[in-house]
Amino acid sequence: MSMTPEKDFGTPASPSTQMVNLEIDGFQVIAPAGTSVMRAAASIGIDIPKLCATDSIEPFGSCRLCVVEIKGGRGMPASCTTPIAEGMVVTTQNKKLADVRRGVMELYISDHPLDCLTCAANGDCELQDMAGAVGLREVRYNPAGENHLRAVKDESNPYFTFDPSKCIVCSRCVRACEETQGTFALTIDGRGFDSKVSPSQNQPFMDSECVSCGACVQACPTATLMEKSVIDHGVPEHAIVTTCAYCGVGCSFRAEMKGSQVIRMVPHKDGKANHGHSCVKGRFAFGYATHKDRITKPMIRKSIKDHWQEVSWEEAINYAASELKRIQAEHGKDAIGGITSSRCTNEETYLVQKLIRAGFGNNNVDTCARVCHSPTGYGLKQTFGESSGTQNFDSVMKADVIMVIGANPTDGHPVFGSLMKKRLRQGAKLIVVDPREIDLVRNSPHVKADYHLKLRPSTNVAIINAIAHVVVTENFVDEEFVKFRCDVGSFNKWRNFIADTRHAPEATESITGVPAADIRAAARLYAGAKNGAIYYGLGVTEHSQGSTMVIGIANLAMATGNLGREGVGVNPLRGQNNVQGSCDMGSFPHEYPGYRHVSDKATRELFEKDWGVKLQPEPGLRIPNMFDAASDGSFLGLYVEGEDIAQSDPDIQHVHHALRSMECVIVQDLFLNETAKFAHVFLPGSSFLEKNGTFTNAERRISPVRKVMPPLAGHEDWEITQMLSNALGYPMNYSHPSEIMDEIARLTPTFTGVSFEKIDQLGSIQWPCNEHAPQGTPTMHEETFMRDNGKGLFMLTEFVPTHEKVTQKFPLILTTGRILSQYNVGAQTRRTENNVWHAEDLLEIHPHDAEDRGINDRDWIGIKSRAGETVLRAKISERVQPGVVYTTFHFPESGANVITTDNSDWATNCPEYKVTAVQVAKVSHTSEWQQNYHAFSERQMELLAKE
Repeated sequence: MSMTPEKDFGTPASPSTQMVNLEIDGFQVIAPAGTSVMRAAASIGIDIPKLCATDSIEPFGSCRLCVVEIKGGRGMPASCTTPIAEGMVVTTQNKKLADVRRGVMELYISDHPLDCLTCAANGDCELQDMAGAVGLREVRYNPAGENHLRAVKDESNPYFTFDPSKCIVCSRCVRACEETQGTFALTIDGRGFDSKVSPSQNQPFMDSECVSCGACVQACPTATLMEKSVIDHGVPEHAIVTTCAYCGVGCSFRAEMKGSQVIRMVPHKDGKANHGHSCVKGRFAFGYATHKDRITKPMIRKSIKDHWQEVSWEEAINYAASELKRIQAEHGKDAIGGITSSRCTNEETYLVQKLIRAGFGNNNVDTCARVCHSPTGYGLKQTFGESSGTQNFDSVMKADVIMVIGANPTDGHPVFGSLMKKRLRQGAKLIVVDPREIDLVRNSPHVKADYHLKLRPSTNVAIINAIAHVVVTENFVDEEFVKFRCDVGSFNKWRNFIADTRHAPEATESITGVPAADIRAAARLYAGAKNGAIYYGLGVTEHSQGSTMVIGIANLAMATGNLGREGVGVNPLRGQNNVQGSCDMGSFPHEYPGYRHVSDKATRELFEKDWGVKLQPEPGLRIPNMFDAASDGSFLGLYVEGEDIAQSDPDIQHVHHALRSMECVIVQDLFLNETAKFAHVFLPGSSFLEKNGTFTNAERRISPVRKVMPPLAGHEDWEITQMLSNALGYPMNYSHPSEIMDEIARLTPTFTGVSFEKIDQLGSIQWPCNEHAPQGTPTMHEETFMRDNGKGLFMLTEFVPTHEKVTQKFPLILTTGRILSQYNVGAQTRRTENNVWHAEDLLEIHPHDAEDRGINDRDWIGIKSRAGETVLRAKISERVQPGVVYTTFHFPESGANVITTDNSDWATNCPEYKVTAVQVAKVSHTSEWQQNYHAFSERQMELLAKE
């Protein structure tokens, strides 16, 4: 594949139906009104020289290289900022323009190092290209005069350098930071010859507000901002488009290569989810794929106390299969099961659940969505008829009021967070419902929440009922929408229920801690908007009433008519790259692919015919059930692909006991993770860079994952699953993941139009994609809901207080979340330079609570709950309210899930991570659990096989 740059054409055309006729260099051109002269010229293949213009940011007109002449006009206007007009006659090339451009370029080069042959950007430099384009052959100005050639390079950022000696002050980096990222970390300091790009107040990049998204690096036309990987290894020579394997935004990237080595990951401008933007993880934190910790040889052992033995793939697969068959022969077919991963492709996940249903002969399959978004699947399926969000990400740009509930987009979904901030800067209103003060509340430049409903943890349902009460009692209900789009009988019951005074903001104020006046004002703002959109995250789902809260959000959106068009909707922000896809593929024990229940005879017969085997009609074990069954001796074999349950799941001591109780744990992963410490078979997996397949993001977008380098261990993950299935006696004979997707499409109504060929043609597809929507579905429920009768269903949402309550012994509430630089359990990002931003999990505690306990910033503090105890450093912060403490869970030694309890959602068993009653106290040593953890980890490392 050739390395072709993505062109910039100045400012994009404004949406317009009016067409304009003009002449450019003697050619007749027709373009939409509002189009710039530069873009109109580019549309017929005329490239006007430029330096400050790029299609990812607004036109600026500072470099003066793109000047043109317009008949009847004065001077030489910049083509990037000049809109076309009817009858305009434009000249882009003549001697006068050429002289001006050469003169401008000569001034730039006079203050620029002439080290092109040794420069890291040689062959990939726009300044170099433009010097050639304008015919510059000499520089007449004295290089010994005043210049910036000795400006000191800033190498503080681990991923890129800033060399001000090569800066031409085009402002592209500044504008990218403002317009694309929305961080405003860069400015132009000084005037005239003293002008320079300044991170914050002339600080090093690492000390500034920069979030290392890479937008400035991508925008830079010179080697001023340059990836260290390019400096070290040279300019890449080919590129392959693939999809990021971090969060649920699903950004499209060009993996730019030299041979089989990834040099850099550049956000793809045609990516429908990210439009050429990125975050620090997707842009720079890809080094884990080739980290020295990668396990690349299969290993087996009889006991977790034994040394690991490296074996051939054939021996490892046969041993795993023989152990699973032995357990089933001795203890029954239901004594084994498997867990799929949201980090694996759709095709790989589909194959694992097929292996378990057809090869194991049971439905004991579950996925990590159990512990994050399973309430989303349940709640939206019940109310709307489909287990997914309703919009695409771009829909937020048409929202007038945005309500963010229990989510932190700027940290957890940063590329979407930047898009949301852009809409907020344009004037959209913001309501944040969160116990903690996230950046969107008031810490983002030019963005401030209109209302922050700082509720007490666990009171979500009470506050959504209070908001709905205002909607119903103050006549904000969209009666027409309800009448024609919803089940009226269920609405009437809900209306009577929610209108009860016990749901009034005044009645719930003592429960939620949020002033009634604020709830009423926020409710009026949302309900009164032309377009109101709701975005939510794990702060909604990870509660004992997670499913109830999702239903409450759905009720509110239906009652106000905020569904079925752009700018509205109910939008779950999925935490991992393929949470949506893993659920779509049938990873839950009660559902086949496409969310069809295993008890449905027609669906079951469809799969039985295709798979050639009899299938079980009863749901299998959920993850918590597997652990309980393992502890009582009835569940003894587990196949885990790409999921680290020994770190990510709650009440970790119970999980570890369950894993120790099993006779055969098979782990398929990149690293010897926490779960692998309890494994008997380790099958080395492949990273997203080593495989073909698809991911499905939070907006239901199915995007291509394309292999850019060979698997380090020799096999893609789907091939490993296929080998295991064949060894168990259930034959699988796929030759490529495209064949697996063809099978998915054949058996799943919402995927019947999906194929690798179509994805390659369109770039990505949003399901449903079938005969009714052959190009996919950006917006769900436009005319009818997906329920059998096409009507949205209102459901009652009674607030039931959690069993987890503060007491004199445990007077504080612990809640958890993520941080920008790290990802989930940290297995990937901890093996990158992202650790310079976040090297350990900290416990945020309010100054009042810290003072009461004699705790200072950075002190070691013990955190104890009824489930366990661990030790973290303190971070004194007013982001949390008094009575609440907060931590992340990216480092296994932190033991965050040692203290989370076994409380879970009533409908789905999603753990109540967000509400744990704790006490904290200053300590001088680590906890007993941490001491045991380190001893066990060291012992497991000693047991690794040696060459």
